[in-house]
Amino acid sequence: MEVGGAYSNTKAQVSALETLRKELPDLTAPSQPTPKRAKPGRTRRLRDDQVQQLIEGYKSGSTVYELGDQFGIERRTVSAILHRHDIPMRRRGLTTEQIDDAVRLYNQGWSLTRIAARMDVAAGTVRQRLHERGVPIRDTHGQPRAGEAR
Repeated sequence: MEVGGAYSNTKAQVSALETLRKELPDLTAPSQPTPKRAKPGRTRRLRDDQVQQLIEGYKSGSTVYELGDQFGIERRTVSAILHRHDIPMRRRGLTTEQIDDAVRLYNQGWSLTRIAARMDVAAGTVRQRLHERGVPIRDTHGQPRAGEAR
């Protein structure tokens, strides 16, 4: 019968525990402040001359995304500014030929996102046009959605 066994010489175990203890934070020291999250910012307010530049940029063909990047604001803010100044919005959408192509690509297994990227529109736009054509939309695993025909 072995007396003590693995626990008879605890020097190595104590040393290992001391090493681990040194890696733990000091509980007597004041705690570090938690990193501050960015507060939801207020919309960046453009000066009147910048608003005019934005409007002229849109009228000359820039997209709301490009203008948002240029002025450091969200595209929704760009749209709000244009609406506030009664500037008619361009609707890009898809042509009949593009919708036909989207249906074909989707039926070949392309994702909505991939088709949208190819046609430079939002995936939701592609989804809506396919839905209007009666195309059953697949789930994220490529399977027909519940309740839709297979």
